[in-house]
Amino acid sequence: MSELDVEDLRAHLLDRYAEVDVVAATGSTNADLVAAAERGAPDRSVLIAEEQTAGRGRRSRTWVSPPGSGLYLSVLLRPDGVPVAKFGTLALVAGVALVRAARSAGVTATLKWPNDLLAGTNPAKCAGVLAEVVTTAGGPAVVLGIGLNVGPLGTAVPAGPGGLPATSLAQEGGDPDRAAAAIALLGAFDEAERAWRAAGGDLGGAGLLAFYRAHCSTLGRRVRVELPDGSELRGLAVDVDADGQVVVDIAGTRRPLSAGDVVHVRDLA
Repeated sequence: MSELDVEDLRAHLLDRYAEVDVVAATGSTNADLVAAAERGAPDRSVLIAEEQTAGRGRRSRTWVSPPGSGLYLSVLLRPDGVPVAKFGTLALVAGVALVRAARSAGVTATLKWPNDLLAGTNPAKCAGVLAEVVTTAGGPAVVLGIGLNVGPLGTAVPAGPGGLPATSLAQEGGDPDRAAAAIALLGAFDEAERAWRAAGGDLGGAGLLAFYRAHCSTLGRRVRVELPDGSELRGLAVDVDADGQVVVDIAGTRRPLSAGDVVHVRDLA
């Protein structure tokens, strides 16, 4: 696939973002923007890489980033007026933007809580999100990383938690144009994040929680939740609350969970 044209991206996006840069290769766009945040980079700085050699996912996993086939980007945000406790819900805001961007590429997609984009009749992972809070001299900031598989996967991509396979927009019959995907994704994220920020980080007040719930395929499913301490819970996912937590009914007791890997399991007969 052809390289991204940074000037074309800037022409479409610099009315909504302070900076838009494209690099041929880097270790991790998130790591680069964390360092830039500490140096005082402005709110709404965007970094896109053609290739990542040390892409990061949730819980210190790697994100495979084949050159030229995906969209690997990070956005630096300094959401003044939003409590730091609400920063974690930005990952769900990114999930909303991913669903809308996939739709613009001709792909119907859903979300596996908290922010994995699933596509295909046998759902496979098409995108993931990593949000990192940074303390800087200019105040708290968030670096939000998104990896979106756009073109055909030209290399083997390991399965995710629960054996979830990988897919891409192109493999699900969507538009393989990475520039169009970048413009659609960052445009959708701009709209959603501005609403979130104006609502003080309140997903419901921003009008995003209802959309997220409607497109979350985790809800109504029996799940296994692998917790950060290595333990696991099993139950029925019944809600996503205003703080972005998944609520799991475990033998009649509803438990909100803010972190963990969700694995969709087959409904019991």
